[in-house]
Amino acid sequence: MMKQAILLCIVFLCQPLDVLAKTENERPNIVFILFDDMGYGQPPSYRADSPFKTPNIDHLAKQGMLFTDAHSAAANCTPTRYGVLTGRYPCRIGQFGVLKTYSAPIIPKRRLTVASFLKGRGYHTACIGKWHLGMKWVDGMPGTEKQLPIGARLIDGPNALGFDYFYGFTHARNIGSIIEQDRVVANVKGVENQPLMIGKAVNYIEERSREKKPFFLYFPMCPPHSPIVPAAEFVGKSGITGKEGKYADWVYQGDHMLGQIMDALKRTGQEKNTLMIATGDNGAARRPYPPLREAKSSIYEGGHREPFVARWPGKINAGSVNHDVICLNDLFATCADILGDDLPPDAAEDSVSILPGLLGETTGPIREATIHQAPAGLAIRQGPWKLVMYRNGNRELYNLKDDISETRDRSKTNREVAGRLEKLMESYIDRGRSTPGPVQKNEFELPFGNPGTKKRNKKKNHPKGK
Repeated sequence: MMKQAILLCIVFLCQPLDVLAKTENERPNIVFILFDDMGYGQPPSYRADSPFKTPNIDHLAKQGMLFTDAHSAAANCTPTRYGVLTGRYPCRIGQFGVLKTYSAPIIPKRRLTVASFLKGRGYHTACIGKWHLGMKWVDGMPGTEKQLPIGARLIDGPNALGFDYFYGFTHARNIGSIIEQDRVVANVKGVENQPLMIGKAVNYIEERSREKKPFFLYFPMCPPHSPIVPAAEFVGKSGITGKEGKYADWVYQGDHMLGQIMDALKRTGQEKNTLMIATGDNGAARRPYPPLREAKSSIYEGGHREPFVARWPGKINAGSVNHDVICLNDLFATCADILGDDLPPDAAEDSVSILPGLLGETTGPIREATIHQAPAGLAIRQGPWKLVMYRNGNRELYNLKDDISETRDRSKTNREVAGRLEKLMESYIDRGRSTPGPVQKNEFELPFGNPGTKKRNKKKNHPKGK
């Protein structure tokens, strides 16, 4: 009897280890590609009569799932990137504008990011591309806004927030200064930047193929944001002539970089075990695409509704379409769900897992509601209804189901709906989260709707974003 009991104990103890080892070997790589200023109506897979060529976005959609109602956390660059990495609405820290070369970091080292979360669970993590979340320079303000001196060193950057490797640049207006890890390593012409970025990303994927450890690659590119500097090999490739042709070539180059990453994953045998997502950080700058109203920096749909395609061979049905409302913030909770891990209460407070949607297993809406933001104010979306809440106290209510262009304000005729959404917004703000869990603190007071309320906040990056 004693021998049998010992054998049973050994089997019981060893089985979980075997299951765990199998689970670790099957953990997917995660690649998140962020286009900069890509309009919802630019890829032909989203608008059939689009003049732009994005064959790789369109091919990725055929291989995976296309989302029709995906939204960035904000209608401009910096706030959206904060949401992607933290799973938290940027309005909670008062981030409505964009950062510059010498702007201080807006994500404290103590806050868990999707990178530090995955790193803590055995992933190798890399950010290659545009950072735009602030950096602390050791020498104060070295160089100029547009060019940093080689050797200039930073702290509290990507490496401090969970990324094992960083290769990129601060923001688009300083595109020539190349940073590797914690220091400036080169100054190049703007046209040379993106070839360097994609070359490094492809090399990274090739290097990771020789390791057993899963990886997370965050690739925030520059196209089609300015400066519009297509490399020589892409000039004329869009098939569009004139001034618009240069911009279209830049769009095409961004799509081609996506294709190079897809090719690298396939060539190295990592395609099958990789969840790949391609999306954009906000609408196109000064380029509205009807039927959506307005463009980048707008609280209307053209400012924050984004192309969003996801592929995970064997998991996501090829050629599928999803009409659920999702947010780029949802990356964090989705990664945790994939790993079967719980998030701590003070992390990813506004992130909801879209894994059931990716796997085709949803039975209802993925999100209860979603907050949008732009320099002018906030909006909350639930079902077809969208309530816009401007800083000056004005309100607008739209039913997107029958008015996707947001032309008919229904705030006066549907006061009950407007009141319900406003209370829900207040609840999300007051609780410091929009997901279940203990109340958390906001770092910024949001006095929307009361013009007489005096803001008790320090001025914090509120200009219109670029």
